[in-house]
This record gives sequence, structure tokens and C-alpha cells, in this order.
Amino acid sequence: MTELEKKIKAKIPGPDTGIEVRRSLCAICSPGHHCGVDCYVKDGEIIRVEGTREHPYNRGKLCTKGSSLRNYVYRKDRIQTPLRRVGERGEGKFEPITWDEAYAIIAEKLNAVKEQYSPHSVAFFSGYCKWYRPVFHRFAHVFGSVNFGTDDSTCSASKVIADKVTAGCGAGPDMGHANTFLGWNYEGYYSAHLSVEGVRKLKERGGKVIIIDIRQTPAAKNLADLFLQINPGTDGALALGMAKVIIDNGWADMDYVNQYTYGFEEYKALVDQYPLDKVSAITGLTPEEIYEAAKLYATNGPACTNYSASALVHHINGFNAHRAIVCLSALTGNFDRAGGNVPNPPTYLHKPAGFKSRENEFRSDRYPGGQKRIGADRFPLWDAQFDEFQAMDLLRQMEEEDPYPIKAIFALGMNAKMFPQTQRLLDVMKEKLDFFVDTDLFMTMTAKYADIVLPACSSVERGEVKAYQGGYLTYTQPVIPPLYQSKSDVDILCELARVMDLDDEYLKGGYDACMEWIFDGCGVTLDELKKSELPVKVPVAKWPAQPGNCLKNGFKTSTGKFEFYSTAIAKIDPMYGLDPLPSYYDSLSDQNDPETAEQYPFYLCTGARLPHAIHSRTHETPWLRSLCPKPTCEVNTDDARRLGLSAGDVVELSSPYGAIQATVKTTHKTKPGVILMLHGYTEANVNELIGRNHLDPYSGYPGFKGMRCQIRKCQEVK
Repeated sequence: MTELEKKIKAKIPGPDTGIEVRRSLCAICSPGHHCGVDCYVKDGEIIRVEGTREHPYNRGKLCTKGSSLRNYVYRKDRIQTPLRRVGERGEGKFEPITWDEAYAIIAEKLNAVKEQYSPHSVAFFSGYCKWYRPVFHRFAHVFGSVNFGTDDSTCSASKVIADKVTAGCGAGPDMGHANTFLGWNYEGYYSAHLSVEGVRKLKERGGKVIIIDIRQTPAAKNLADLFLQINPGTDGALALGMAKVIIDNGWADMDYVNQYTYGFEEYKALVDQYPLDKVSAITGLTPEEIYEAAKLYATNGPACTNYSASALVHHINGFNAHRAIVCLSALTGNFDRAGGNVPNPPTYLHKPAGFKSRENEFRSDRYPGGQKRIGADRFPLWDAQFDEFQAMDLLRQMEEEDPYPIKAIFALGMNAKMFPQTQRLLDVMKEKLDFFVDTDLFMTMTAKYADIVLPACSSVERGEVKAYQGGYLTYTQPVIPPLYQSKSDVDILCELARVMDLDDEYLKGGYDACMEWIFDGCGVTLDELKKSELPVKVPVAKWPAQPGNCLKNGFKTSTGKFEFYSTAIAKIDPMYGLDPLPSYYDSLSDQNDPETAEQYPFYLCTGARLPHAIHSRTHETPWLRSLCPKPTCEVNTDDARRLGLSAGDVVELSSPYGAIQATVKTTHKTKPGVILMLHGYTEANVNELIGRNHLDPYSGYPGFKGMRCQIRKCQEVK
């Protein structure tokens, strides 16, 4: 702490000032980076927010989003009371009602759909935040519906499933023992900022860093010994090409391959189809760059790899691209070995903490069955491997009512902008649904289509249980009371369970009853957690994860081995055309007819990450919005010059599915022919340009980061 910080800190808290420092967490980046925060509270109001220096996760560090937490909590568009729609759906006309009235209406309407159609005709959907999901998941099943879905339909689940059908589990980079770090789609300065320190330490001890990305980034500039600026959507081809180089030069760990893997000969036959000249033409990299990256990764081991949770799998070939990258770790003997990628199973809400909870049993042991989930027939691999409906099939099922109608949606934090062709989804919801309830902090575009809107509170207005790496568990306490008439999401669910008299003692018992069951046996009680302002070390936790468990006890696949050839995919009906090998296909394969290619010659990549933004919520937070107030697209300087565009010009971006306007930012950091469009702006929703059927056949994920588009300067600005 600097002398200035000491002076400032000395003047703020204390009995003479009436200011208290209360600790909580920032949940803006849900569910990943829940950093500990110190909230300075005076007269019931948060006046200042800092990172908690003693917190084992962030050690006092906060990103720009966390620093804006106060601005986020006190936004003027907070929903203050339960609301009932009085205008047309989408108009945003509501009247205040009481909580009792809201609960009575919801119970009546949901039960009416259950009686007239079936419980499965009610879809339960979760967006942000994610902290309540096990409770909500159980709620849906106890109600009787198989249809619980979340934004995992477009977030990280594709990676999770790809890991599962390849190795039986995921595995994180063991940075502390690695000699080489392969940062595939890695930009730690803008996303996962706490990870940068680990990469720096690797370099300080003489390690090497390879960064692969579609644009020049701070990570590429500051960390990379070798930077490969790849053509977007071609990652799978690069991974296969690197594998061929590794095999051809005798750099593969054949002892590992022969003992611990399945399907190598079929895999080798696949990678033999990707010689350097072919891969160079696909990826836009030189043969020398590909060769050097493969050599460094394979010969300067142990080597670990960063796996992108969403960026890579947001292509229609992303599922197989991720599998191809994971296969490199087994080919070189780096999977489940020190300094490579070490399995570390999640403890709770996707976060590994070195001990087991009963989250999976809690959310799924009341699964009702009796009907197929939404998307089951269209995406059978997803349905077989993940216990949620694939929401990218929701629009189709509402339209066609096949195999049964969806007549109601009960949502917490639903964001329609995550769906391709957003407005079409909202129009169908308006036309087809008998009832729609949404819970949120803010009056979003989606909430305006609801019949009932419920006000949720933020992370500093509630208590929640959170697991942290290092073997920690915490139960935060409210920093301030819930603003207005807002409530925590779990209080809403549990109170509604009592009103509906759902047959479940845990839901009726409340959040603590649910958490006590989930964490029973970990060696620490909820009461003990509540007494500590900081995360508590869990007695049964084993941290860090030790490598070698898969190699010793077998992989959780049907063969007991790492599978280059996935037996789980091979079981899927051949009519779906899913390849058990991590084959490559063009990320624009559904748009490559000559007419479309000529009319829309640019490659559109959406969702370029900003250090101060995550999804659309932060764009409406005043401080953060001021950092990038206008919807912006990045255009290569050569393209801009050729098209007569200058920085600040307003352009129209169009695709076969729609058009939006954006402000131009010229850059040399992207390749010619590629346009990066920032996502999340309501007034320029880039997902309107993504086709509803532009989906990965394995996971159902939309190709957010791979769509043809056209750009032209606007004569008239809307």
C-alpha cells in the first residue's frame, strides 16, 4: 500500500465518521471472477468500493467492472417493486403490485399451463446471475418440467462437453510447473485478469509463451515469445496441422499415446490430411510459424494450454476445434501430468475448490422424465451429455409446437440478446406464450415482454455461498439491505415454492436448508462460514490438484482412456453426421455459395472483449458506458482506406439476416477482411446479424464469431 493510500484509508472508516467497512463479493462477472470487495457504508449507503486485500482469490485487485460496483448497484433503472404488464408485450407499460399478488398470479398461471398442456410446456430459464442455479434447477424439476435451461446454451458448456467426450473431464493449466504456455485465444488483460501474474512468473523463470489469436492484443504484445495471428474460425485446422508436424518429426510421446489413449491410428490418418502448405493456406499463417509453434510446444515441455471457455466454441466448427486442441496435450503427454493440463473437477457452480459437494445430486435427483427436453432431437449429443435443454432450439419449438408446445417461460435474468435473430424470438414469445415472468435488477429489453416482472437484488444486498480455488468456501452477508422491494433470487424461489406448495422440503426450507444439504460432509458449517468475513479453508479440501489420477485410475470415458476417437460421439445416430474424430470444417461452410460470398464478402466476428464490459448489462452502467458510449466496429485500416471510411464514421453492417449501425474504429490489429463488432448494445444488437440456424451441429452453439457481412457508410444515421 502506498503512503497516499494509507492516508486516504486512515481518514475513511472509523466510529467518528460513521463509516463501516463491510465485506462482500462482486458478481458482475458471474460466475467466474467473484472478487472480494470492501464496501464502505455510511447511513445505509455504499459510498466507496475497494478490493479486499486479504481475500485469497483477488488479493485486493479489482477490474474496471468491479470498481464500478457502486455505480452498478445504484443504477436509476433498478426495478423497485413487482410489476404487472398493462400494455402490449414489449411496450414496457406496467403497474406496481405486491409480492403476494405477484406470487398468486405466477402460481395460478404456471399451474394452468401444467393442467391444460403439461408441466413440460413450462420452460424455466436462467441468465445472470448464476449463483442460484442449483435451487432453480431443482425448482423446475419439482414442478414437473424437464425443461430447465440457461445461458450455458451459448456460454461454456460446449467446451465442457467436448472435454467430457474426449478425456472424460476438463483440465486446467499447471502454470507453476510448465516450461511452455500455449495461450489459445488468451487475452488475460481483458478477461481473467488475475491469470496474467501466472504467465509473467513462467516467463521470469525462463519459460516460453505462445499466443494464438485473431488480433494483436496486450497479451500478445506483452507476453508472447511467439504470436500467431490466425484467420478467424480456423483454429481446428491449425491444431490438426500442428499435430502432423509433431508426429512427423518424432516429437509425439508415443509411450503415453500407446498406454493412455484410444483411436490414435484413426486420428493420425486425419492429421495426415493437413500438411503445412494446406494449413498455411487455411489459417493465413506461414509454414514457418506453424512449424515453430508445434516444435516449441512439443519439445520445450512440460507444456500447458489455455482453453477458451466460449470464444473458440462460438464458431459452428468450434466444438471440434476445441477437441483438436485438447488432443495436442495427449499427443505430447501433457494431459494429467505436472506442468501440463491437470484435471481439477468443479466443486460448485463450475469453480474447482479441491473438494466435492452434492450440487449435481441436489439439482437433478428430482428429474421428472416423461418427455424429451427442448432440443433433444435436434442436438442429441448435447442432450446426452448435459442436463439442460438447448435453448437455441427454443424458438423453433415455440413456432412449430413440436414435439409439444411451450406456453410459459419462468425466467431469472433472461437476456434475449444472447439469441441469434433476437427480435424474431421476442415476436414469437409475444405471439405464442400464455405467460412470461422475468426476474431482474433492471428493466431490460427482455423484461419489457414479461407479464410479471420481479425485482432482484445485487450481490451486496444478499448472502450467498461461494467456493474458491485453493480449497475455500465463504458465505457472504448483506452489506446493505435490499434496495426498494427487491429480494434475492433464492428467496423468490423458496417463497414461491411455499405458495405453490411444491413437494420439496429443501425448497420450502429456504436457501440455508439447500446449502446445508449440498455442503454436508465438507467439515465446515454454514454458521461457521457466516461468522467469517473472509473465505474459510475447507478441512477436506485437497489443493492444488495432483496430476496422475486419470493415468492411474483411468479416464472417465467408456474405454477408460483419452479418446482421440470419441466413443460417445460414435454412439450418436449416424444420420446426424457427427464425426468421432476432431475433424475440421469451414466456419462459414453454410454461407459459401458464390452469391452469398459475393454479396457479403467480409468476415464478421462478434463479441470482441473490452476490459470494462461483459455482455449487455455493463453497457447500461453509466461509468462503464462512458468508456465506450457508441456501438463500435473495428475495421482494418487498409479496408477502411479502400472503402473511404474514417474513424468515427457511422456504417451499416448487414448480413443475410438483418442490419445494424455502428461507429467505425480503424485499427491495424485485425486482418484485412475481418470486422470485429462489439456486442451487447441494445440499439445495435449484433446478434440480429447471426442466423438462427447458424449453429454447431455437435453443441447447438451459435456461430457468433463467424458470419458473413457487408459494410457500407451510412448516408442517414438512425
